[in-house]
Amino acid sequence: MPGMRDWLIGLGVALACLVVSWAVLVLLARRLPPGPLRDLAAFLPDCATTVRRLRRDPRVPRRARIAIIVAGVWVASPIDLIPEFLPVIGPLDDVVVVALALRYAGRQVPRQVLLDAWPGEPRLLLRLLGAPAD
Repeated sequence: MPGMRDWLIGLGVALACLVVSWAVLVLLARRLPPGPLRDLAAFLPDCATTVRRLRRDPRVPRRARIAIIVAGVWVASPIDLIPEFLPVIGPLDDVVVVALALRYAGRQVPRQVLLDAWPGEPRLLLRLLGAPAD
């Protein structure tokens, strides 16, 4: 029967895998030539920055802020539907959750607020959000 030490070692390994996968994404986002692969590698770090900025912005309504915080917690959590250590598909569930949260916030928050919070290419966020609601 595993003891507390085994659980702590397992948690440490999971956390290390998460940190390494994030470091690889950030490194790829900086080193890849412009194009779809670079955009994909930069997407999660850009989303994490956007979540951090939006959760503190007073122009973001409470419901949108809650959705954004839930997405941020989901990304930071070591528990995932798809394990992070699987290449390419590992971060996929994180991407989907964050994309859904940003789309939800995009219906409640002025578009310029989202664009101001987005550190990456604005065209990626605009593509994610779709056409503005009239």
